This record gives sequence, C-alpha cells and structure tokens, in this order.
Amino acid sequence: MSIRLIARDLYRVRREIEALEKKLAQAPLSERPAMEEDLRRLKAEHTRLRHALDGSKA
Repeated sequence: MSIRLIARDLYRVRREIEALEKKLAQAPLSERPAMEEDLRRLKAEHTRLRHALDGSKA
C-alpha cells in the first residue's frame, strides 16, 4: 500500500474517532457499550495504520 493511501486512511479513521467520541459523550447509557466497542476497533485500526506509516510492525 502506498504512503498516500495509508495517510488518507489514517486521516479518515482519525475523523471517525473524533466524531464517535462526540456522539459517545451525548449517547444514552444503553447505546454506549456498542459505541465503545466501535471506538476501540477504530483506535486499533488507527494504531495499525500509524505503525504502517511509520514503517514499524504492529
């Protein structure tokens, strides 16, 4: 995967994380567990992409 594609995906994931964190702050308690799981998954993807961009192995 090219650096440009990795950087674009990294930016997209970061925006999704920020949007989900805002929604989570206002979400009712019944919806939070699912949203927190989505947030955990996105943060893991962000870390993986960050390592790929840095040339490290996750």
